[in-house]
Amino acid sequence: MQISVELTLTPLQNDYEDHIIRFIKKLRLSEFTIIENPLSTQVYGEYDKVMLFLTQEIKKAFGDMDNVLVYMKMVKSNRSDYEPNF
Repeated sequence: MQISVELTLTPLQNDYEDHIIRFIKKLRLSEFTIIENPLSTQVYGEYDKVMLFLTQEIKKAFGDMDNVLVYMKMVKSNRSDYEPNF
């Protein structure tokens, strides 16, 4: 089953930029389709593989910071080729 996941990592500390950059770079190195915008990063791929990968990377990110939020939205389909038609 293919999924689309939108993530926003929000460190609640002063050195937040380094943590966000490190997290995004790890996503970029993955086998998945990654699309970035100024507010979030989208990850597209097979459900089990994506979720295993994200679980590991989010846990690492949580271990690197004292206070952090992760906002996540998931859709059951790969929407990486979505283009508005209006």
